[in-house]
Amino acid sequence: MIEVLLAANGVHDFWFALPLILAVSMVYAATRHEEMGPILLHAGRIGVWIVSFMAVIFVLLWLLQRLV
Repeated sequence: MIEVLLAANGVHDFWFALPLILAVSMVYAATRHEEMGPILLHAGRIGVWIVSFMAVIFVLLWLLQRLV
């Protein structure tokens, strides 16, 4: 699977998703909580959820591309 990521054209563009995921998860968590501890815990959970969702979509698109 890592070979697919490394062979993909423009794999360095994936690094731009990291600050976006961090920012979105922090802002979303901060709208739900007021103290820093719960904000960081919620942001971590949301960040993992976003990365997992992106990975599932990536695998589905990769499988679809293999079938076509």
